[in-house]
Amino acid sequence: MIGTKLAHYKILEKLGEGGMGVVYKARDSQLDRFVAVKVLPPEKLANPDRKLRFIQEAKSASALNHSNIITVYEIGSEDGVDFIAMEFIAGRTLDQLIPRTGLKISDLLKYAIPVADGLARAHAAGIVHRDLKPGNIMIGDDGQVKLLDFGLAKLAQFSDISEADVTGTVRPETEEGTIVGTISYMSPEQAEGCKVDARSDIFSFGAVLYEMATGRRAFLGNSKISTLAAILHTEPKPPTEVHPGLPRELEKIIQSCLRKDPAWRFQSAADLKISLYELQRELESGVSAPAATAARRPASRLTWSIAAAVAFAFVLAAVGWWFGSRSEPSASGPIKPLTTYRGTKGNPLYHRMAAKWLSHGTERTATTLISICVWSMAAVCSA
Repeated sequence: MIGTKLAHYKILEKLGEGGMGVVYKARDSQLDRFVAVKVLPPEKLANPDRKLRFIQEAKSASALNHSNIITVYEIGSEDGVDFIAMEFIAGRTLDQLIPRTGLKISDLLKYAIPVADGLARAHAAGIVHRDLKPGNIMIGDDGQVKLLDFGLAKLAQFSDISEADVTGTVRPETEEGTIVGTISYMSPEQAEGCKVDARSDIFSFGAVLYEMATGRRAFLGNSKISTLAAILHTEPKPPTEVHPGLPRELEKIIQSCLRKDPAWRFQSAADLKISLYELQRELESGVSAPAATAARRPASRLTWSIAAAVAFAFVLAAVGWWFGSRSEPSASGPIKPLTTYRGTKGNPLYHRMAAKWLSHGTERTATTLISICVWSMAAVCSA
């Protein structure tokens, strides 16, 4: 389609492609501005009722006026081709920005807080995204964050598609690239085909936060079925075990979003936004410490306890050796007269008193050292 015109939009280049259609950069010849035009797959709108629901939802999404939600300009059809004209953002989607080890915490919060703000606005208007994932979050070159594809997700919702539709449209060569990528961020109630509300988006956002923090998907199996089973029955590995430097508070936020039961998650995106914002302020002020700092403390106590025990044993051995060396000489041994002593001669009584005083002094020193060691061990163990 590049070089052709779709209504009053001249198609310039292809921006991307997904399960819900192909996105092109185009120029609006009427208003002389760049736009993004998404061409929708004909099979998604073949059912008249489904097309009507899509148009109604797209109109609702276009009424959302928020800085973090992409603006929908027009829904149209030209020569049998259905399309949506949207605000064009020069930048990349979030999935293109997440490195293998996850984003820096400052970047994570810089992107996550606007997403939560946009979700809160949509939910307040009664609109559920249903397909929140990194590929539907645009990060502009100027740093602005935009949520994409409101109003489109219901077309791909499992409860909206019969088993025959799934069997007829899903092909092995495309399943891994389109279906599984979306399933990885589904909520349990969505995976079961139940009715969803705003808390489903919160679960999906938790899966996005997990990937932003660790560089890994929270739920990913070798097939669509194994991925769905993980979403329904498996808890993902704690983020701080994947990335030990993460703050504990961030881990708690992510785990709260990923509760299987919607009643135990954050109940609104507005509350989630506040929690993320408070964490950002704590990190900027230096109040919140990484989880690894707290994890290292027990090891330090153990090291000091071992050192104190070794020191105590050493002192006991030294004292035992000293008392053993003080044994009186045998009475049957030869007694040398004092006049044979080659050193300075003095009063024998004085020498005996000095020896006795030194003996008692050494005993006092040993007792003091033992007391210090015992006190140190008790202090370390109770810390």
